[in-house]
Amino acid sequence: MADLALKARVALPGVTVREQLHSLDDSDVVNAFLAGEERAFQELVERYQTRLLNFIYRTIGDRERGEDLVQEVFIRVYRHLHRFDQSKKFSTWIYTIASNLAKNELRNRSRNPLIFFQTIKKNWQDEERPLQFEDPLSRPDDLYRKRHLRQLVESSVDKLPEHHRQVFVLRELEGKSYEEIAEITNCNLGTVKSRLNRARNSFAAIIEPALK
Repeated sequence: MADLALKARVALPGVTVREQLHSLDDSDVVNAFLAGEERAFQELVERYQTRLLNFIYRTIGDRERGEDLVQEVFIRVYRHLHRFDQSKKFSTWIYTIASNLAKNELRNRSRNPLIFFQTIKKNWQDEERPLQFEDPLSRPDDLYRKRHLRQLVESSVDKLPEHHRQVFVLRELEGKSYEEIAEITNCNLGTVKSRLNRARNSFAAIIEPALK
């Protein structure tokens, strides 16, 4: 039983299954789910849904559609977790699924000019969208500068070509290693580093005039 496996690993009296799951690393949570502990899947959702939403949103530029794609990511994870190669990192696997869905979204959007236009128009009107990682204790002037800078970063990232934008987001905004990015994007290390270098140069050229 998964509960017994968890208790064997986290032998703390009075600790709930939820707390036990929270203390485990990804691979142990995956094993708990595969052993029949359904609550382990919710633990994976809580760990990754915000990060995946930020990644997909920054990639496709549409938060509402990004939320739909995150749901699709977890549907696929739930259905196929038994096929996951546990010699690999779970985070890399789930980001690969998210990356493929985001690329398919951009590909489908490019084939449908109406959807592309509607997305752009929605972003123009979406002035009140909340910003992540905002510190409510910041002074109003600092908060304004952070919001302004974040808007500049997001708009500059949006201007990068798709294949440059993806590696830039994964490295600079998600903190992924080169090896993880190579696996997620199905590219070799040399290509990843080349694209990232070009993405950084392009990003700097785009954002620098706005910072003067």
